[in-house]
Amino acid sequence: MLGRGRAGTHRAMARLAAVLFLGMAIAPLSAAAQTRATLPRIGILSFDAAPSATNPDPAHGFERGLRELGYVEGRNIVIERRYADGRPERLAPLAAELVQLKVDVILAAGPGPLEATRQATETIPIVTTSGDPVREGWAKSLARPGGNVTGLTVTFEELPGKRLQLLKQAFPAVVRVAVLVDPVAVGDVRALEQAMQASARPLGLQIQVLEMRDASELDAAFALARQHRAQALYVSATNTMVTHRTRIAALATRDKLLSITSFPVMARAGFLMTYGADLEDLSRRAITLMDKILKGARPGDLAIEQPTKFQLIVNLKTAKALGLTIPQSLLLRADEVIE
Repeated sequence: MLGRGRAGTHRAMARLAAVLFLGMAIAPLSAAAQTRATLPRIGILSFDAAPSATNPDPAHGFERGLRELGYVEGRNIVIERRYADGRPERLAPLAAELVQLKVDVILAAGPGPLEATRQATETIPIVTTSGDPVREGWAKSLARPGGNVTGLTVTFEELPGKRLQLLKQAFPAVVRVAVLVDPVAVGDVRALEQAMQASARPLGLQIQVLEMRDASELDAAFALARQHRAQALYVSATNTMVTHRTRIAALATRDKLLSITSFPVMARAGFLMTYGADLEDLSRRAITLMDKILKGARPGDLAIEQPTKFQLIVNLKTAKALGLTIPQSLLLRADEVIE
């Protein structure tokens, strides 16, 4: 009897140990799954291609900002990334995916992603890097945007004049500059033209504003530039222009126009020069705004920030196609030279 009792006790203890072991094994898995489900989730929507060896991550600055604030992907935050591979038609469905995933906040990296995300949700907070928030209609003011969008503007009123100045300094013979704009995005074309004229006049430049609402109007716009005997092309980099950047750059090169605009992606598409806000720095600063939103701030109450760092990019391939020699002084100033 005593033997059987001891055996029964051993079996009971073995069963208890097995139950405890299973509980210990299952608990961390359940906790991990539960933790991941309750972690803050952020979405990134980019017009660019996914990062690769030949295409640096367009959100590299954002990743750096995460590290600086102590966020580690998979440990205390979940990141959903969506890349449109340069195809504007993919932006809307990708934005819808992020909304369906119920992310807590979305980084809309640029004008195209912002437009798609705004159409997809009016409730999920959005942080963006974009052009003129008030003119584009998604902010009541820089200090207090209202709505579900905040972020960083990539421009301010002095930048167009700075681009014209760079163009004139590098190529003093340039006099006639065609300015290509999308009137729908710009809104008040007359006001833009007056501002450009005010910047151009002291430099001895003549401005002709050309309008393009979509790609079907490109040929007519370039025909007018030829009639004007334009020597350079300044492009206001709104959604339409970014979408059709490769064709615009090719037409400018065909017509021997020195092209200049804002974003690095356009220099890589064939524009001669770009000068504008350092997008990596802006994306790094965007995480600070996202962090405030994750901690309870409302995007409409967060002031839109302006750029403090700028990048000059020169495309030597395009210069060669134009038969130009880029002044050494410009190359020394450039943050990036495309060869």
